[in-house]
Amino acid sequence: MKSYERELNQLIDLYKKGDVKSIFGDEFANIVINGRKVIGINEIPGIKIKTNDIEDGIHVNVSIAEGVHINNPIHLCFGMTPAEGRQVIDSEFHVGEGAYAKFLSHCIFPNAKHIEHVMKSTVVLAKDAGMEYKEEHYHSESGGIVVIPELTAYLGENSRLIEEFKMLKGRAGNIDIKYLTEQDSNSSCQLLAKISGKKDDKIVIDETINLNGINASGISKSRVVLLDEATGIINSRVIAKEAYTRGHVDCEEIVGGEKVVAESVPRIKVMHPLAKVTHEASIGRIDKTKLETLMARAIEMIINGLMR
Repeated sequence: MKSYERELNQLIDLYKKGDVKSIFGDEFANIVINGRKVIGINEIPGIKIKTNDIEDGIHVNVSIAEGVHINNPIHLCFGMTPAEGRQVIDSEFHVGEGAYAKFLSHCIFPNAKHIEHVMKSTVVLAKDAGMEYKEEHYHSESGGIVVIPELTAYLGENSRLIEEFKMLKGRAGNIDIKYLTEQDSNSSCQLLAKISGKKDDKIVIDETINLNGINASGISKSRVVLLDEATGIINSRVIAKEAYTRGHVDCEEIVGGEKVVAESVPRIKVMHPLAKVTHEASIGRIDKTKLETLMARAIEMIINGLMR
C-alpha cells in the first residue's frame, strides 16, 4: 500500500475520534476543519493561515511568502463526521513571486447520508510561482452526499499549477466540478480528475482553460469509471488567445453497466494563427474477458499466499 494511502486511512480513523494532532509533526503546516469548527492550525515559517466563520462554514486564507519553497506538503483536512449537514469552505490561496508549495487535501465524510460540501477556491499565483494541489475524497457507501468544488485560478507570468481531484473510496454521490483558469504568458496548468461512480452516482466535470498570454499552456485530463446506473458528463474547454499557446483536452470514460449514461464534450477554440490546441475523448466498456482474466489471477495469488 502506498504511503499516502496508509496516511489517509490513519487520518480517517483519527478524524472520526477527533484526534488529528498526532498524525502531523511540527514541521508540517496544516489546517483541520470538521463541519463548521476549526480543530487545528499549524503555521511554519513562510506560511500565513487565517480563518474566520461564515454562514455554514469557514473562510480560509493561505499565503506563501515571496521566494519561499515549502519542502513538506501542506496538509488540509476538511470534512464532517455527522451523517447530515452542510459545509462551506471558502478558500483563498496566494503564492508569492518565485514561491512554491504543495498541498495534500483530505476530504472525509465517513458517515454521510445527507451531506452537502461546497468548496469555493480562489488561487492567485504571482510571477514564477508554483503550486500543486491534490485533493482526495473519502465518502461513505450511502451515496447521500453532494460535493461542489469550484475553482478560479489566476496564473501570473511563468507560473505553474497542478490541480488533481480524486474520488475512489466509497460512493461518489453527486459531484459537480467547476474549474476555470486565467493564464498569463509562459504559465502552465494541469487539471486532473480521477473519479469512480457506481449505483446512481452522478459526476459532472466542467472545466475551462483560458490561455491569455503568449506561450501559455494547459491540459485538462479526466478519467471517470461508471458502474451500474451511474452518470458521467464531462465538458472541457481550452481557449487559446495568443501566439504559441498550447492546449490539450483528454477525456476518457469507462462504463461497466447496462444503464450507465456517459457523455463527453471536448471543446477547443483558437484565436491566433500560431496557437495549437488538440483534443481526444473516448467512452469504452470494461472488457469482460480481461476482467475474468484479472479475477482468475487474483484467486491464484490468494491461493499461493495461503499455501506459503
